[in-house]
Amino acid sequence: MKKIDQYAFWFIVGSQDLYGAEVIAKVTDHAQEIAQALDASPRIPCRVLYKAVGTSPDAITQIIRAANHDDNCAGIITWMHTFSPSKMWINGLGRLQKPYCHLHTQHNRNIPDQAIDMDFMNLNQAAHGDREHGFIAARMGLPRKIVVGFWQDERVHRQLGGWMRSAVGAQLCRELKVVRFGDNMRQVAVTEGDKVEAQIKLGWQVNTWPVGDLVSQIDQVPDQDVDDLLDEYKRTYTMATDNLEVVRYQARVEIGIRRILQKEGAQAYTNTFEDLYGMEQLPGLASQHLMSQGYGYGGEGDWKVAALTRIVKGMTEGLPGGSGFMEDYTYDLEPGNELSLGAHMLEVCPSLAGDRPRIEVHPLGIGGKSDPARLVFSGAAGPALLISLIDMGGRFRLILHEVEAVQPIYAMPNLPVARVMWKPKPDLMTGAHAWILAGGAHHSVMSFAATPEMLKDWAEIMGIEVVHINHETTIDGLKKDLFLADLAWKLR
Repeated sequence: MKKIDQYAFWFIVGSQDLYGAEVIAKVTDHAQEIAQALDASPRIPCRVLYKAVGTSPDAITQIIRAANHDDNCAGIITWMHTFSPSKMWINGLGRLQKPYCHLHTQHNRNIPDQAIDMDFMNLNQAAHGDREHGFIAARMGLPRKIVVGFWQDERVHRQLGGWMRSAVGAQLCRELKVVRFGDNMRQVAVTEGDKVEAQIKLGWQVNTWPVGDLVSQIDQVPDQDVDDLLDEYKRTYTMATDNLEVVRYQARVEIGIRRILQKEGAQAYTNTFEDLYGMEQLPGLASQHLMSQGYGYGGEGDWKVAALTRIVKGMTEGLPGGSGFMEDYTYDLEPGNELSLGAHMLEVCPSLAGDRPRIEVHPLGIGGKSDPARLVFSGAAGPALLISLIDMGGRFRLILHEVEAVQPIYAMPNLPVARVMWKPKPDLMTGAHAWILAGGAHHSVMSFAATPEMLKDWAEIMGIEVVHINHETTIDGLKKDLFLADLAWKLR
């Protein structure tokens, strides 16, 4: 899987030949200086590469075509140092296939009181040059991120860095393949969906592989590979079982799954407890450890949440806090302190842990197989997002719900799974009502690293609807928003 720092963003600066070679040379120097500063910022996760000062329609079109065809280019950043007549940009922007950020800044922080003259004014015209550029993007109806501020400010770097992560998420979508081991759980609605539309709209390639292929791979795993992975488990987690043969089988399953994913160039997968033909255990520890390495996962054949898990993990690489597959399971309805308990049968990513995960072996109760090994832990505390992508029939809807995760308030000694507790915003009653009203799935991605702005930017790039549930949400307000959204998407 490609790392986030392997992606680059092309810095394309606007000007025109009207001002002469000396001005263009200074524009070039300033553009290179800004690109280098952004490239060096710890808030910027990807490379920022100065590419050109565009002074003609042909030059601008040529550089945008080149950006489209560079697989490592995840987007472009434009800035108009001088006045760059926007008709020059029409052909280029009309061909743009990458995410687009308009940086509205200027080279100088302050107006040089004594030194300012008409030469300075001719050179430093971003205040109105960027307005000309903004018009043509609005006129063409182009989705784009607008970041306003001085290029050295941390706030600008933070905004740019967040948008870059969104753009990388869009690039990951176009590269994403999801392996489904068997079909989804019988009679479940929300895990279904239009896989053809998902590939058209989001770029996801979602296909099925027989569980028998996986069993064949599991049977071929060498014992030495299992021993090596068992040693990794022991270094990473607390071994809280003497039944090492069960743990070894999970290692064998993990290696088998990874081999198929690597062979197919896939970064996410699903399985279901209803289709384990030929397997000894449901993958528990195997799926959890694969998620910790960045793979996406969805239980019960939920390919949408598997893909979304991979996208969120890829976007948030290097940020503090984990992201992983999640499910609301039950509530604690103490008045004034209502909480949700999130868990799953087995497969919660250890990146969400607030303590050192323990490898334990317990009966599962469904699936009809041997007792599986799994990671047991309590979740971390702090602000987090629950993220759901649903197929509304004709369009996809992304639902974001802000929550405050807390240390689990109960020991729950007889619940041998990973468990996370949170207080939904604005409160459990309103938050759960809003989630259900919007159609949010029972599976989600929980992330301590992703921000609402990051996911909204990603949704805008992908052209999908967003519902945001937060401390300001009211049911009446959300009903109006959903009604208007239905109208808007039908008109599209």
